[in-house]
Amino acid sequence: MEKRDKAGTARNEKVLNCLYQKPNAIFRLICFPWAGGGSTYFAKWGETMCDFLEVHCIRLAGRESRFEEHFASDIYQIVDEIVGALLPILQDKPFAFFGHSMGSYIAFMTALHLKEKHNLELMHLFVSSMTPPHSKAKIHIPERRELSEEQIQALILSFGGTHMDFFNNKELYEQYVTRLEADACIIKNYIFNAPAEPILSCDLTCFVGSEDTAEDVEAWKELTRGSFDIHVRPGNHFYLMETSNETFIKNYISKCLELSML
Repeated sequence: MEKRDKAGTARNEKVLNCLYQKPNAIFRLICFPWAGGGSTYFAKWGETMCDFLEVHCIRLAGRESRFEEHFASDIYQIVDEIVGALLPILQDKPFAFFGHSMGSYIAFMTALHLKEKHNLELMHLFVSSMTPPHSKAKIHIPERRELSEEQIQALILSFGGTHMDFFNNKELYEQYVTRLEADACIIKNYIFNAPAEPILSCDLTCFVGSEDTAEDVEAWKELTRGSFDIHVRPGNHFYLMETSNETFIKNYISKCLELSML
């Protein structure tokens, strides 16, 4: 039994990155990274967010300490793995999800799976920089072979969050583009039909940059019976990397969860 428990813990820690554990926290915030991204950026939020909130970030296969693993084949494989890792830590404390870009889809599908299969519903779903999954405005993603290297680089730059120096490091660039291509396939093959009625009950907040590529973000409200808000912040698809925007998001999340205790 002890060996199995240790194996399960190791497996969960492989998927979940929690840099700042807070045993006395009241809530858990689970963060879901963008396409091509890792877990460190959001895991670091745990240092500066209030003491009643413990932050975990999802670490997907094929990156960081899971570099040697194969990329997931579809979003359902990703969600199954995440749910398996999350279940042991979601039974005792209320929780919320925050997803940026592709992470918004994974967060939404994970929330839906937890509700339908395990009767667990999160307190609040925070999504960022992503067209709703059922919207007709959902972005078209070309195949890598359809684009020249110059077009790929221009596309990466257009989203923001990447410095030109990055392209001079061939090894890092190729690793990133490989991850990005794998994640792009996940988004491209993910189809979610418009629901006849809301399928979640939690509150839902959408953050988006003023120059973002996300469209029709108002349609996120069709997915939940809970309250719905949109916050537009100055910037592009990676607006959240501006310190003022990151601070706004972290403070807003903390305030929402704090108010839920009243």
